[in-house]
Amino acid sequence: VIALFLAFSETLGKSAQTEALASNVEASNLWSFFQAKAIRATTLRTASEQMETQAAGLQDAGAREAAEKRVADWKKTIARYDDEPSTGEGRKQLAERAQHAEHARDLAMAKYHHFEVASAAFQIAIVLASATIITGMVALAWLAGALALGGLAFSAIGFFAPHAVHLF
Repeated sequence: VIALFLAFSETLGKSAQTEALASNVEASNLWSFFQAKAIRATTLRTASEQMETQAAGLQDAGAREAAEKRVADWKKTIARYDDEPSTGEGRKQLAERAQHAEHARDLAMAKYHHFEVASAAFQIAIVLASATIITGMVALAWLAGALALGGLAFSAIGFFAPHAVHLF
């Protein structure tokens, strides 16, 4: 029975670990995309400020109008880089998605740690139960049972309330 609980704990722990890794990669990718948008916006902001300065000194009305139109287009693009709800790829949306992925990663890691503690308790309980058979010491059986219950408790915490107990 303890080995069955160990198998469940190991399987749930591996699943949580995989989920944590996937969420971490997703968060990293989203933050990289966020940073790329910030770099693009900064580049366009610099170019538009430079062109605004140059346009102010232009004598030719057509050239000044073309420069002002280009600056206006760049400012629209900068605004789109900051907030683009239609595609979810504005910096605001990317930051929100990345934070959500980080939260999912942290939750999965909390689950993983509890399942690992539960697995260790189950493994030690199996060893103690085996030692009981060899030595005939009933105290080892009681200790094995206590550790198995502790493993069940940590499995339940990992499954239902991973942030309830902070281990690491």
